[in-house]
Amino acid sequence: MPSLPILPDPQARRLTRAVRGTDQSGAEIEIDVVEERPLTIFLNAQEIVTAMTIGDYPDYLALGFLRNQRMLRDDDVVTAIDHDEEIDTIVVRTLRQTSYEEKVRKKTRTSGCAVGTVFGDMMEGLEGLRLPPAKLRTSWLYSLARQINTTPSLYLTAGAIHGTVLCQRDKVLVYMEDVGRHNAVDKIAGFMFRHGVPGSDKILYTTGRLTSEMVIKCAQMGIPVLASRSGFTAWGVEIARQVGLTLIGRLRGHRFVCLSGEERLIRDADPASVPAEDPRHRRKGAKDEQA
Repeated sequence: MPSLPILPDPQARRLTRAVRGTDQSGAEIEIDVVEERPLTIFLNAQEIVTAMTIGDYPDYLALGFLRNQRMLRDDDVVTAIDHDEEIDTIVVRTLRQTSYEEKVRKKTRTSGCAVGTVFGDMMEGLEGLRLPPAKLRTSWLYSLARQINTTPSLYLTAGAIHGTVLCQRDKVLVYMEDVGRHNAVDKIAGFMFRHGVPGSDKILYTTGRLTSEMVIKCAQMGIPVLASRSGFTAWGVEIARQVGLTLIGRLRGHRFVCLSGEERLIRDADPASVPAEDPRHRRKGAKDEQA
């Protein structure tokens, strides 16, 4: 396993490009913008999907996507991962022979950024699932939000990107970014699958909305707590309650809302003692507490 934490590298090759333009007054400016490129994912000999991604951690993205679509099983043995950067293709090879032609044909276009795609029945695998018991201290939430908002990232450098963070207690373990929050969470899932990291004692933080797909992916990863600085969808809340997931949204400064799994919360921090969020680190929508 690589040393932790794994954090964004805003200076990494190929992730951003300097682009010249003009501002509102007509003055010439140059800004960094996020690159996006296609990545076609194969499982053995079958083409599964082409994702638009920033291009870092293609192995984690491919593994996590296949795992979250239930195309990789817990006991699957991955024999090779072949990435060809020149043709934007990655092939995941397994001992088990696989064929998912029917599942690939049956797909649902989701509400997320960068056209997230879910194959087959979105609720597959959730029947009877109950996430493990865990405790969540509010002091951890406040500490994580502060750390994540101030960590150097592509968002703070160029914007137009989402982040997903795997945490344990008040520690950041893995921080991934991508043009769609679905890709970012798939990278986390791929990291966990590749290195055998359990989810039962983890917290997943996302900068995006708490939609049904985000809740489903978090539940499939076995993580009992999902937190975001953004808002909720009704179906996301309904599924979280069904599987026993603690759902925390609108986590900004000293404020948050819990719509599922309240029983895990230990309110050990006085909200009045939490510093206000620095305006320099506010993300899109931070001024709108109802977003």
